Amino acid sequence: MPVRPTPAVRRAATGEESPVARTRRARRIHQALLERYPYAHCELDFETPLQLLVATVLSAQTTDVMVNTVTPTLFSRWPTAQALAEADREEMEAVLRPTGFFRAKTNSVITLAQAVVERFGGEVPGGLEDLVTLPGVGRKTANVVLGNAFGVPGITVDTHVGRLARRWGWTQETDPVKAERDIAALIPRKDWTMMSHVVIFHGRRTCFARKPACGACPVTRWCPAYGEGETDPTAARALLKFELAPGAVLPDPPPGPLPDEA
Repeated sequence: MPVRPTPAVRRAATGEESPVARTRRARRIHQALLERYPYAHCELDFETPLQLLVATVLSAQTTDVMVNTVTPTLFSRWPTAQALAEADREEMEAVLRPTGFFRAKTNSVITLAQAVVERFGGEVPGGLEDLVTLPGVGRKTANVVLGNAFGVPGITVDTHVGRLARRWGWTQETDPVKAERDIAALIPRKDWTMMSHVVIFHGRRTCFARKPACGACPVTRWCPAYGEGETDPTAARALLKFELAPGAVLPDPPPGPLPDEA
């Protein structure tokens, strides 16, 4: 059976939680997710910073799985920023068509590549300040590239991270930049990239927007939103989307409850 939240955690839902208690709770959630998803990683396939940058731009309004079906052809045909910048639009549109909004995405990729060539000599910059000056690149995309291609810690506030952070009471902000600031205050900087991965994995596989699988969740004891979704363990486990992680084995439920924490 899932472990219900303690009274202290339920108080978090009313805004009565101290900053110290919130930090402690956030780090316990993070640790539980690391244990649940030890294989969590960026699900966009890439070999270079340029490939990850372009793939992240293409991931808008589609899935990483879909992006991964087109990028091998894309990068085989146009392997460098210079080649992408000079690409024939109709040819690229044909390659990107499966991702949706292919005309707009073609324009975004070509414009982005031109900026990389003209301003950075064809090499993707490794700093946040430079990355966010590129057309179509905001903090979310920049942090994906920094964390996964350059090893620079970054928090990726995508739809999953934003939703779960609000559900857990880590932030109340809907603005990604403000949410990033609040989350950064709770999690050590060295853990930001992996924290983003495990939260995204959890959002895709367990803690869904419409019907979270509360009864099969490893962080119920620390979640003030427990009960918003399916709490029956059997029914909840049927909702899990672990097929997104080939070979993954469903873990056992978390151990017994912790004592109440004031």
